[in-house]
Amino acid sequence: MTQDFRQQNPSAEWLAHRYDPTHDAIQFHVIDRELRRSTPFLTDDCLAPKHPPLVIKRSDLTVNPSPIHFIFHSAYCCSTLLASAFDLPGSAMSLKEPVLLNDLVGWRQRGAAPDAVSQVLDSGLSVLARPFQTGEATVIKPSNVVNGLATAMMSLRPQARAILLYAPLEAYLTSIARKGMTGRLWVRELLSRQLVDGLVELGFTPRDYLLHTDLQAAAVGWLAQHRLFAIMADRWPDRVRTLDSEQLIADPLASLDAASAFLGIAPPAGGFTPVIETVFQRNAKDGSPFKPGQREGDRQQGQQLHKEEIERVAQWAQLVARNAGLPDLLPMPLLAN
Repeated sequence: MTQDFRQQNPSAEWLAHRYDPTHDAIQFHVIDRELRRSTPFLTDDCLAPKHPPLVIKRSDLTVNPSPIHFIFHSAYCCSTLLASAFDLPGSAMSLKEPVLLNDLVGWRQRGAAPDAVSQVLDSGLSVLARPFQTGEATVIKPSNVVNGLATAMMSLRPQARAILLYAPLEAYLTSIARKGMTGRLWVRELLSRQLVDGLVELGFTPRDYLLHTDLQAAAVGWLAQHRLFAIMADRWPDRVRTLDSEQLIADPLASLDAASAFLGIAPPAGGFTPVIETVFQRNAKDGSPFKPGQREGDRQQGQQLHKEEIERVAQWAQLVARNAGLPDLLPMPLLAN
């Protein structure tokens, strides 16, 4: 089976899961479409592979190019919902946070040569974008820790388009605060990675980061991503659209119609209404149903509990953004503001 696999394009059931830089090899697992659809992320914890991976040296792989697009995001902005909506057999297949791309980030941050990372990233995108059906585009939603490679991915795939999805700052801070210590540790880890990637150019000194509160660290990370998205939208105005998560939730039908038109992906025969009635009515992480008003109620509860801290950090972040010359609103919106 391994020999046949090497002599032809690997079928879509074989998910390109991990990259091994020591052997310049890619590890594959058989993950069918239904499991990819039902799991929130393509991680080991969610997939729980039952068999050892099939390991193929990168030089042994031959893959035909396939259309690919991206959903880059700021985290806690309903990106999993948006990606799930583009699992459209015959039109598109979505991949939610494939670990292969995270592996390349770690490899790069450990000192891998930029040219080598670019070559492997090119191969990685090719083996990830293997559709289940002929003619399907692949929509990849990387983890937001992969945002440092976003411009490289767009450069390697000049036909690709991208939706840049983000939560408003106060909504983002509320999500972090509601998650307690887990959320506060996560934003500091994210910030440490952004600093290594050179994404944080906001006028701070290294000592400043030690003096920031947890929510200030969260705001700095959010501003770094906001700056990156603004740069991408200015660089590729015909290939990038920005979307506020509040707009996505308030008007999912308009958002999905506009996104599918922009990405060139045919909507389902009955339109996106049935997709919204299934995908948007459930928690993207655990599949539990949302009660009417639950999202807004949960957010308001979190805002009230941490109101003073969130407001003060948001005001501070506005000053930081102004001093750094960041726009209040990102350019190239998917929907009219």
